[in-house]
Amino acid sequence: MKFVIAPDKFKGSLTGFEFCDAVEEGIKMVFKDAEIIKRPLADGGDGTMEVAKHYIKGETVTVTVNDPLFRPINASYLYSDETKIAYIEMAEASGLKLLNVDEFNCMETTTSGTGELIYDALEKGAIEIILGIGGSATNDGGMGMTNALGYRFLDDNDQELSPIGKNLSKVKTIDDSNRHNRLDEVKVKIACDVTNPFYGLQGAAYIYGAQKGASENEIIYLNQGLCNLAEIIKNRYKIDLQKVSGAGAAGGVGGGALVFLNGELTSGNNLVKELADFDNAIKDADWIITGEGQLDEQTLSGKTIDGVVTSASSKNIPVAALCGSVSISVAQQKKFGLAYVSSIVRGISTLSEAMANSRENLVNASYNFANLLK
Repeated sequence: MKFVIAPDKFKGSLTGFEFCDAVEEGIKMVFKDAEIIKRPLADGGDGTMEVAKHYIKGETVTVTVNDPLFRPINASYLYSDETKIAYIEMAEASGLKLLNVDEFNCMETTTSGTGELIYDALEKGAIEIILGIGGSATNDGGMGMTNALGYRFLDDNDQELSPIGKNLSKVKTIDDSNRHNRLDEVKVKIACDVTNPFYGLQGAAYIYGAQKGASENEIIYLNQGLCNLAEIIKNRYKIDLQKVSGAGAAGGVGGGALVFLNGELTSGNNLVKELADFDNAIKDADWIITGEGQLDEQTLSGKTIDGVVTSASSKNIPVAALCGSVSISVAQQKKFGLAYVSSIVRGISTLSEAMANSRENLVNASYNFANLLK
C-alpha cells in the first residue's frame, strides 16, 4: 500500500517531520512493505519557514535591516543557491513580535525591513521570492517595503515622505524611476490567507489597526490614507486595489506587493503544497494521513488539512486525520471530506501530559489505523 503522510505541526509538541516519522513507525508495524511518502506541510503561519527550508533546499541568510521603528536588527530569510528561490517572512523584519506592547503604533511603523530582505535576495540572484505576510506591525500600504526597493513617495511639494502609516494621506505622486532593475525578472508569490479589501470597514485599518496600536481616530486617518494611495495607484498603474481580494492583508502589503512587485496573491497552504510537489506525490496513493494539534470547525478555513483534502478529493484518495484533539461532529467530518478521524490522546490526561506523550500516542494511533485496513 502507498501512504502519503502530510501533516501540519502539533504546536509545542511535534514538528511535521516528527509526525511523519511517528506515523511511519506505526504503519510499518502492520504493513512492513508499505510505500511511505513524507510531505510535511504548513499554511503560511508559524513554523512555515522550517518546512519551506526543507523543500527549497535553502540556507538561512541573516541581514541587518530596519525593524518597524527604523532600528537596526538582524533578520533572517531562506535562500537556495540551487533553486534560486527565497522564502521571506515579513514578521522577521516588520512584525509585531519585534516590538514591546507599548511600542505598537502603526501610524509610525514601516515595512522597510521587509523590503531590505527582498533587496538582498534580488542581489543574490533570486528568480522567485515567496513572501509570507502574517504578523505585521504595520499599516503603510507597503510603502516601506517598496521604498527599500527604489520607489519614492512624494508629497505635493515633491518632497520624499518617510514610508510610514501616517504619511499615506500625504502621498501625491510615486516615483518609480529608480526601482530595482531585477523586479521585472523575479516571480513574487505572496502568501495571503485573508480576503480583506485595501480600505473600508472590512479593510486593513478598520479590521487590524487596533491590534497594531491605532486609536479610533487614527484608524479613520489610516483608512483615508489607504484610500488616497489606492486612488493614486489606480490612476498611475491602472489597478483598482479595492477589487483585489486580500489587498488589505498586512496593513496593505498584500496590495502593495501586487502592484509594486508584480506579485501574485495566493494562499500559504497552496504555496507550501506547490513547494512540496504535493499533487504529484499523492498520485496512486491508497491513503493520505494528515493531522494537526486541534481539529475543529475552523480547520477547513485555509488550514493545512483543508489543502490536503482539496488535493485528495480531486484524485478520489481517502484522507485520515490523526489529531491531538477533535471537536467536530460526524456531520462536519463528512462535510469536510475526511474518511477517518481520531484523537490520538489515550486515557485521561492533562494538556501538558498529552503533549509530552504525543509521539507515543501518535505511533499507537497509526498502528491501530493501519490494523483497520488489513
